[in-house]
Amino acid sequence: MTLPVFVAAGEALTDMIVDDTGATRWISKVGGSTWNVARAMARLNVPSAFAGAVSRDVFGAQLRQASLDAGLDPRFLQQVDKSPLLAIVHRLDPPSYFFVGDDSADLHFDPAALPDGWSHACRWVHFGGISLARGPLAGKLVELAGQLKAEGVRISYDPNFRANMDERYDATLRRMTALADVIKVSDEDLLGLLRTEDADAAFDTLRGWNPGASYLYTKGAAGASLHTPHGEWSLAAPRVAVVDTVGAGDASIAALAWSFMHRPEHDGFQHLRFAVAGGAAACLAAGATPPALDTIEAIAAGI
Repeated sequence: MTLPVFVAAGEALTDMIVDDTGATRWISKVGGSTWNVARAMARLNVPSAFAGAVSRDVFGAQLRQASLDAGLDPRFLQQVDKSPLLAIVHRLDPPSYFFVGDDSADLHFDPAALPDGWSHACRWVHFGGISLARGPLAGKLVELAGQLKAEGVRISYDPNFRANMDERYDATLRRMTALADVIKVSDEDLLGLLRTEDADAAFDTLRGWNPGASYLYTKGAAGASLHTPHGEWSLAAPRVAVVDTVGAGDASIAALAWSFMHRPEHDGFQHLRFAVAGGAAACLAAGATPPALDTIEAIAAGI
């Protein structure tokens, strides 16, 4: 079995979503930001894997099966005898949630247990999500990112702001920004990460930490921009029949990585157009449903 050329390392979790006003019924959905990126890349026909740890119980079994169904390399998913990581979404409008995962399975991920030689075959590794705000996992991932960078593997990073990313996250934010070749960040992420009310000023600060990186800056319905050492491009969000926006950001960074990997001759505008189309395509189905390549191509052609 050949080794994957794309790996996303971080968290896979289960969303427990309230299903009634009295909070007496709940539905569970598999998820996790970095896991979603791995699935999105696999949907684009790239040999991919999710590197992380899940529990051995029913929640971990669901994540493992969903990973297999997505075509992810099963050798990179570790199962350990620890409790699952859960995101409790107890209110939907506006969304309100908290995480349950003290000493949970995700924290026991062991990079040394990944398949031999995997980093030599890999061209791109993605990091982000809450995995980088949860010790001791965060330290393992930052160290891994540094090792991969030294080996010449391309690194992408999506901080994907959550409430637990307070001042204690600042050092990780700066270190991962410095290591990354490609960074995806939203205006909402920036407001939380840099604790400010001026997203554009925060974006300038972030770019100052690594001027040589490429940045995908998304602004929801207002569109997105791509900033590289060679130029800047902006696009309005395409009009699509939105079912929901879950997973749109994960699909957009996967699409951008795909474009950089497979179409290096394209200019910044073409890369941005494909990334924006990837995010829009993810909005056509409920939940974090990775879009197919032909769907993204069709939307991109109309931009």
